[in-house]
Amino acid sequence: MATFDTSRTTYGSATVASRFFNTISAAVASVIAWNDARVTRNALASLTDRELEDIGLSRADIDTVAESNIIR
Repeated sequence: MATFDTSRTTYGSATVASRFFNTISAAVASVIAWNDARVTRNALASLTDRELEDIGLSRADIDTVAESNIIR
């Protein structure tokens, strides 16, 4: 006996919508991560060499710290 599932939406339409929203979500997450790195980089760059030394960093470490995902 054959049966039809009438409770589902059209096949493929849900996956297209979910792909679209996943793409938008990934783009927004990328922009947020970029902005967080920019803010961190600017904050660390505004510190003096002495202040950076107090927290265990040097000017060369700023980009590495800004791009790391330790706190995320």
